Amino acid sequence: MTSALPFTFACAGYDRMQALASGEVKAEGLALNFITVNHPRDVFDRMIGGREFDASEMSMSEYTTRHAAGERDLIALPVFPSRAFRHGFIAVNDRTVRCPADLAGKRVGVQLYTMTAAVWIRGLLQQQHGVDLRTIEWVEGAMETPGAHGQPTVLPVRAPVRISRNASGKSLSQLLEEGAIDATIGADLPPCFGKAAHVKRLFPDFKAVEKRYYQEHGIFPIMHTVVVRRELYDRYPFVATSLYDAFTESKDLALKRMRFTGALRYMLPWLPAELDDIDEVFGRDPWPYGVEANRKTLTALVQCLYDQSMIEKVVPVDELFAPVRGNNWKI
Repeated sequence: MTSALPFTFACAGYDRMQALASGEVKAEGLALNFITVNHPRDVFDRMIGGREFDASEMSMSEYTTRHAAGERDLIALPVFPSRAFRHGFIAVNDRTVRCPADLAGKRVGVQLYTMTAAVWIRGLLQQQHGVDLRTIEWVEGAMETPGAHGQPTVLPVRAPVRISRNASGKSLSQLLEEGAIDATIGADLPPCFGKAAHVKRLFPDFKAVEKRYYQEHGIFPIMHTVVVRRELYDRYPFVATSLYDAFTESKDLALKRMRFTGALRYMLPWLPAELDDIDEVFGRDPWPYGVEANRKTLTALVQCLYDQSMIEKVVPVDELFAPVRGNNWKI
């Protein structure tokens, strides 16, 4: 009897991963040790900085920039644990910023210039609203505390960009509340939002704006992918399809259970209405895996990375991912 390959995988505890984490779903041929790490930044730093896991959740922008720079020690699977529209994650001091054009020439806080959320936000500001990103000073730091956002190991941008480190001894949230910066962008809203009367969302009706963005462009922004250590994939190529099938089955179970409304699975009082909204906008599955179903979104992200001088040339989307069969026949 052939034993399963011991295999570690680190990821946040998303609903789409729950069946895999609990062992209800198995990855064929793998003795999977699912390591839950609740903050993605910790996963990224441990994988990039120390290669602590056989596979992990990974920032889509960090992986793509490293691949474009010639690094090949990781290979991605077309699995996307995290996606989010980001219009609602732009907080502004409404004394100085009332519309996107007002951001020109301002100081804007960002947790990490290279983070995927920031890439998408800068892209929509530039492409949809004509903001000249070159005029902005980007102040990097943690949103809730003084100092840096995690311990990232990131590649430098390829053209001059006005990036400064927050060395004030205050958080980005404090700087925004005090007026030392004019806005923040990133993966989180600042804690001062909802407390300081002058700190508002740039797009107050963000849900309607994001729905319109999707309907016009067909893009639901991808934040994270899954990466596997290349030496393991080269030695055991079955790992890619085995993991892909398991991730897909786990996600499909989460979707099915979310739709059981006899007893609400999540603490969302209007979940049935939200499900109707999802079906109207996306169809039955708002969270597809695979390259083809996400080609438009992935192509847009790569273009943003190029436009923002984070990669030297546009990388073909298919080049980023290991091939997977994805049949997952049940007999």
